[in-house]
Amino acid sequence: MKIKCNFCNGKYIKNGFQSNGNQRYKCCVCKKRQQVEYSYNAYKKDINQEIVLFTREGLGIRSTARILKISATTLLKRIVSIARNIAKPISSKGKTYEVDELCTYIRNKKNYIWLVYALEKKSKTVVSFNFGKRTNKTLSRVLDTLKLSEAKKIFTDRLKNYRYLIDEKLHSVKRFGTNHIERKNLTLRTHLKRLNRRTICFSKSLVVFNAVLKIYFWI
Repeated sequence: MKIKCNFCNGKYIKNGFQSNGNQRYKCCVCKKRQQVEYSYNAYKKDINQEIVLFTREGLGIRSTARILKISATTLLKRIVSIARNIAKPISSKGKTYEVDELCTYIRNKKNYIWLVYALEKKSKTVVSFNFGKRTNKTLSRVLDTLKLSEAKKIFTDRLKNYRYLIDEKLHSVKRFGTNHIERKNLTLRTHLKRLNRRTICFSKSLVVFNAVLKIYFWI
């Protein structure tokens, strides 16, 4: 039987047995050991695609773990691992953006945190996001990305911080200027349980919160 390595597609040879009696194989190229079939679902080939699908559909960690029949701890590690390999999208020059903030909480409902993100007005693509306290430092991380991409116009709400962070020629607070991103806020709260206003599914970790957002925005 000809079998290929799951990591580099190379050929591998028999390499003893696992503790459960299953045949083990070793790749001749990358030297990694693996099995043809795994009894634990977390090692199945398509598990990452299923994790991405359920995460984007807004299922909680325990709900996803129950459906996939894997442990919640393994799922959290896998989500962080998937997000680590997601590249930030390249921003085109001369585009128009909308920027807004969305309030949520981490660890407990007294620990408020703000999600700040920028939406490209025409394509509705999220090009950058950051989270933290509602301060200039948090906002600047997102706005600096737009400045580097030579934004044509940046629409925001009337939060006074924006006046000091965005050039007056680029900045606009006109009526209906942030319609798209306000609608996106509603979509986010609908799709992701951890962003709902009244929920027990709020994020317990900033690392996982960041990973979930990267998967939702950029896959």
